[in-house]
Amino acid sequence: MRRNSKNGFMNLLEQYFTVHLPLAKGLSPNTIASYKCAFRILFQFMYDVNGIDAGGIAFENLNYDILTEFFIWMGKERKCSASTKSQRLAAISSFADYAQNRDFEAACIFRNSVNKILFKKVQNTPRSVFTRQEVSILLSLPDGNRKIGYRDIVLLSVMYASGARAQEVCDLTVGNVTCDQEKTWLIIKGKGGKTRRVGIPNACSALLTQYIQHRGIGDSPNRHIFSSQTHEHMTISCVEEIFKKYVSIAREENPTLFLENRYTPHSMRHATATHMLNAGVPLVVLKNFLGHESLQSTMIYAQISQSTVDKYIKDWNDKWFASDSGREIISKPANRIIDFLR
Repeated sequence: MRRNSKNGFMNLLEQYFTVHLPLAKGLSPNTIASYKCAFRILFQFMYDVNGIDAGGIAFENLNYDILTEFFIWMGKERKCSASTKSQRLAAISSFADYAQNRDFEAACIFRNSVNKILFKKVQNTPRSVFTRQEVSILLSLPDGNRKIGYRDIVLLSVMYASGARAQEVCDLTVGNVTCDQEKTWLIIKGKGGKTRRVGIPNACSALLTQYIQHRGIGDSPNRHIFSSQTHEHMTISCVEEIFKKYVSIAREENPTLFLENRYTPHSMRHATATHMLNAGVPLVVLKNFLGHESLQSTMIYAQISQSTVDKYIKDWNDKWFASDSGREIISKPANRIIDFLR
């Protein structure tokens, strides 16, 4: 007997979010939250426009016409950009693949409908990257004599030294900092629960160690290193506010710098990657440092500045094509056409 398609849809969606994404795929809570948002918006559309509540949605309700209307509605009613619509489509498409592999008959039309929906290719906006001078300015702005300023100096320094994402810095605990005779290491929990060990420079290590001692949490391995004024576990939004604050100050004091439209905490990660590449760090090493699964991600993520490209091209030209003033230049006869090509 064929299973009830309405129950089948919701049952599969529940398994998708509770088992498949977190356990089988190992996606981060933030990614899963983004996927959930796509379906909350879809359910809102189905109720507001089509009068179907979430419990009544079946695979056959999600045909090509309905899904097309949904994305048009997102643009008109919610003012969503093409980029946002593409993200929502990616989430729905991922579930469509999952559902068809588990209930082919019920989910086939749904998946085919999703696959027919196409958006114009979204142009990638240039990544905002701090220059080395801008990083230096940012690190000089917090007032180390104040509690919040002291925290911000250490936080910004750790982010630049480690190339860590905002969430990864928020999740750092005292137990994630290990030291040996030569170096200090951070055990960073990245996307999908994967961990990596990142060494930080001695100057940053000393700053971090002193800050942990200053807070009196050195004997509490489970304590988070960075806290907000209201929460022991800092959030991404707090880190974003910190960057917004100091970039705003830096722009006022340095009108010829910080010229990108928008800087985020990820701009510091981009800066770390770019500066390491500029310094000659091999791409494979940078891949492991940043915690990327594939080398392709690293190549897209970290862009080499044009000045660095020019420098390497100049070095190449100087080395291999330099004129030799001591060598007699022998004139060659004029080129002639090979006989059989006449």
